[in-house]
Amino acid sequence: MDGLIDIPGEMLEAENVREVEEINNIHGRNYQQRINPLNKYDDKDFRSMYRINKETARFLINLVRRDIETNNSKRGLPIDSEIQVLATLRYFAKGGYQNDIAEIHGMSQSTLSRTIKKVVSAVARHRHEYIKFPVDQESIRTLKRDFFNIAACPSIVGAIDGTHIKIKNPGKRDLYPLTYQNRKGFFSLNVQVVCDAKCRVLDIVTRWRGSVHDSRIWHECELKNKFERREINGILLGDSGYPSSRYLLTPLLNPQTLPEERYNRSHIQTRNVIERFFGIWNNKFRCFLNRLHIDLNVAKNALVALAVIHNIYMEHRDNNNDSNEEDNDDNDSICNQNQIEENQNEENCQRNAFRQIYINRHFQ
Repeated sequence: MDGLIDIPGEMLEAENVREVEEINNIHGRNYQQRINPLNKYDDKDFRSMYRINKETARFLINLVRRDIETNNSKRGLPIDSEIQVLATLRYFAKGGYQNDIAEIHGMSQSTLSRTIKKVVSAVARHRHEYIKFPVDQESIRTLKRDFFNIAACPSIVGAIDGTHIKIKNPGKRDLYPLTYQNRKGFFSLNVQVVCDAKCRVLDIVTRWRGSVHDSRIWHECELKNKFERREINGILLGDSGYPSSRYLLTPLLNPQTLPEERYNRSHIQTRNVIERFFGIWNNKFRCFLNRLHIDLNVAKNALVALAVIHNIYMEHRDNNNDSNEEDNDDNDSICNQNQIEENQNEENCQRNAFRQIYINRHFQ
């Protein structure tokens, strides 16, 4: 009898083993799938998935590692900083659904949502390291030289424009959600950007609702105050949605003379860098082509973070595949030209006088 097998006992033990394995699969499935993409993919596949090369990805991970590694929870396993950053990059680069991206990186959708918030906050903290308008004379001279080399437009230090970034309906999260609805009928943030001749971001404002016009954002931004106080020695180029002034030149709507035509051609060619920037930005971060399905405050922070990441890309020359630029047709510069002309005639005569002096001096 001692050699007989206790069938009921063996069956019970097997059932217990299966139950434990099922529990482990339920609670451990995500952890087992967290394979570091830096190790899993070759350079070509990695760039295809994350629209960034490995060297730049490692730089970005190391930049924010200390801010995102903190793990106060003893439940489960912590998510490596590499996977946190890459999952966030994948969301913005591909513009996919969070559920799919979370599954690829071995986490739940709610965990990915928290991860995105944490990573963009960590990146945005480096804003002043990577997004800054230079004020020293040597840097200003470099800006002017780079812009002049485009189409012989002198004294230019930046190109300015606004673009509408689509967001989900703020709903009850904002007291006035309809104010985020722009003139084209969708919810957006109107984001003001100033870039240099090499399409690097010098200044960005992300806090304004979609219903607000470009000119108001410019009127109330800190960069304008710096030009007013003459802390920056130079001129910006903007479209006809902005008021012309001694530090912001706009094109002529109806050029009458040869110098005015030369000025307009030079203005358009030189200012084109801001359109190129938006093309590169939209191509690099495909989330803009759909909409940002994240909370409003996270979206505002994310736009700053993506500007930081863009400048890091440019610094690392990691933009080889971004030549397929797209026109920025979401900006708010397509205004009623008759209204613009009327405003210029009634309110900006003195300001336009500076533009005429500039034309006579440099384009005769």
